[in-house]
Amino acid sequence: MDFNQSLMALSALGQETRLQVFRLLIRAGTHGMQAGEISDALDVRQNTMSANLSVLLRAGLIRNAREGRTIRYYADFDGIRGLLEFLMEDCCGGRAELCKPVLDAIACEC
Repeated sequence: MDFNQSLMALSALGQETRLQVFRLLIRAGTHGMQAGEISDALDVRQNTMSANLSVLLRAGLIRNAREGRTIRYYADFDGIRGLLEFLMEDCCGGRAELCKPVLDAIACEC
């Protein structure tokens, strides 16, 4: 993930509802959730939720898949890994290999 994409991702997470959606989709794992389920779980109007989901999609933190007339949303674990790698690329005095165990420990195979 590059600098601008990282800024977009961090900005997306800097809003309460979007952070709640992100955490909810992390918990949902590979099953994901339909847009209506997300709205219901967080008690947010569907049009407001749609705008928040769009921001998270553009930021590369979630992905979606159409299921007939509905859309299912998932945490984008590749995008999340990319953000974490960007944030930690200069850790330990630029010796990123020292931080690799940290990234390996928090990265799931979702």
